[in-house]
Amino acid sequence: MGKTIAEKILSNHSKTDAHAGEIVVADIDFCMGQDGTSGVAIDVFNKMGIPKVFDPSKIAMIIDHSAPSPNEGVSKIHKKIREFTKEQNIKLYDIGCGVCHQLLPEQGHVTAGDLVIGADSHTCTYGAINAFSTGVGSTDFAAVMASGKLWFKVPQSVKYVFNGKLPKGSFSKDLILYLIGKISADGATYLSAEFVGEAIDELSVDERFTISNMAIEFGAKAGIMRADKKVLEWVKSHSKRTAMPIEADRDAEYLDGLEFDASQISPQVAKPHQVDNVSPVEEVEGTAIQQGFIGTCTNGRVPDFEVAAKILKGKKINKDNRLILAPASKDIMMELIKKGIYQSLVESGGTFVTPGCGPCVGTHNGVPSDGENVISTANRNFKGRMGNVNAFIYLGSPATVAASVLNGKITDPRKYL
Repeated sequence: MGKTIAEKILSNHSKTDAHAGEIVVADIDFCMGQDGTSGVAIDVFNKMGIPKVFDPSKIAMIIDHSAPSPNEGVSKIHKKIREFTKEQNIKLYDIGCGVCHQLLPEQGHVTAGDLVIGADSHTCTYGAINAFSTGVGSTDFAAVMASGKLWFKVPQSVKYVFNGKLPKGSFSKDLILYLIGKISADGATYLSAEFVGEAIDELSVDERFTISNMAIEFGAKAGIMRADKKVLEWVKSHSKRTAMPIEADRDAEYLDGLEFDASQISPQVAKPHQVDNVSPVEEVEGTAIQQGFIGTCTNGRVPDFEVAAKILKGKKINKDNRLILAPASKDIMMELIKKGIYQSLVESGGTFVTPGCGPCVGTHNGVPSDGENVISTANRNFKGRMGNVNAFIYLGSPATVAASVLNGKITDPRKYL
């Protein structure tokens, strides 16, 4: 019997003939923690009594969730992270560098065929470049910093096939919201999801990150795509490491497989307060909103701001709306400035914040008021996600967000494209 991508990567890194359901101890290619999880990991590591991490070149810490620090308590955690990374000679990405899930692939720490863990649930993002990457807790991160290894139960795999091409006005965010709406928020718990088909092949690598990023939103352990020419060219341009692309065998065994016609996927919106509470934009069109947000590790890349700028160019956002913009990294922000996108969005009424997680997690920056409706490109919309349990969060593509803040109500973006 052949193997899935997950089985092959975990076999390679455990030096065993691993199959779904088995327990393996595997070598980790790279690990990271962000400022919300690294403080605990540092404490656990120090309690182990181990003087040095296993390999400083395979570890990074990123200050992105509360950056710059919003209060005294967070500043103490940031100080702890800065001191530890300096002491251990670990790579530190400090305030303004960007979101961990953009920085790791962008800065060349991850390539095809890798096994990566991160102390953040959206570590599954790097599956878009053919890595088995998954989120873990702070204590597991500490264990990896000490040993370079971690145990895994090899997951069963499920295949999602998207035939055809996405129509005009629909984007990768609409595709993944559509899938989650169909299978539910726990539709693939602890499974490795493989995304394949013509619609996936048509997407740029930046667009694919959006899909893999949200694999955790339907419970998946990983969300992996094959390393086609686009992926291999992308990783070559970002990393000095040699890619080891992994393909699933033709006779690989999958727990399940679903096929969809991507040409029939219209713009989608996830309604409060669940990510699987999804409907076509037409069903919620006209819902009043007070704030829009474009950014996060899901949709904070150049193409995301580019499509928003096309919709808003020469126009002003609704006078009763706010539009907050958070590039996923400093490099992305500089590219937006270079292309004139930054200035265009500011002229339309947008407000840029520090490259990083921005309002997404709700620790600071753009916390909505009671009863306010927000339309966001983020990956989660549960109560309190943006810092107020009495607010209502809708999720959509950058195009849907831009069209909506233009009108002050949820709007189908297709009329502007």
